[in-house]
Amino acid sequence: MMMEERITDILGRIEASCKRSGRNSSEVTLIAVSKTMPLHMIEEAYRLGIRNFGENKVQELVRKHDDLREVYGHNIKWHQIGHLQRNKVKQVIDKTVLIHSVDSIRLGHMIEQEASKKDIVIDVLIQINIAKEDTKDGISTDELIPLFMELIRLPHIRVRGLMAIAPYVTNPEKNREYFSKMRQLFVDIKTKNIDNGLTDIFFDPSSFNILSMGMSGDYEVAVEEGATMVRVGTGIFGERDYSDARS
Repeated sequence: MMMEERITDILGRIEASCKRSGRNSSEVTLIAVSKTMPLHMIEEAYRLGIRNFGENKVQELVRKHDDLREVYGHNIKWHQIGHLQRNKVKQVIDKTVLIHSVDSIRLGHMIEQEASKKDIVIDVLIQINIAKEDTKDGISTDELIPLFMELIRLPHIRVRGLMAIAPYVTNPEKNREYFSKMRQLFVDIKTKNIDNGLTDIFFDPSSFNILSMGMSGDYEVAVEEGATMVRVGTGIFGERDYSDARS
């Protein structure tokens, strides 16, 4: 299957998932996970209508951003979706439209520090380890509200929503419970259904509108459960070749 066919198929599946759950497909953003993918494949995806690309590693995001900036400018939107080390924040701070993986107040303070130097506001998501997997980054559900309450007080950070990486499964239905829990956490914060003195002084619920969850194997279920961003890599680009990601 060619990339054009794969993208058409994915968009069709997203639309069908939205119909099943009474949603509009315009509510869902498809992020092409382009880690290890060569520039010519990113450019092909762009020609086919993809505008949002996700990278796991800072150095790869920076390189691709710089390599493609002259031709595409700000039309390509880069997402930092992988674990972000505090010492890498400075490199990526003005090259990404959204950091999906904030999981500590120490990282939040570093983002605040670097964003304040450039006098910009950075959009972030809080990453939750919803299935409590030892191999996954993210905070526990018990840590969510305390971290959220600290982050929203940082003037150069805007908390836009939540992110999770569900377990790898062969049957996507097994991840429905995790996506459903994420949706409930998202709604509880957005509707201020939490007892932490949350006020409009620090938090605008209208800007809290992103729920990033679902990948190549389970994005349809994620959309049914309320995802507004899905991160699809192999479903768009095919199997990855890790031997050379630079060409």
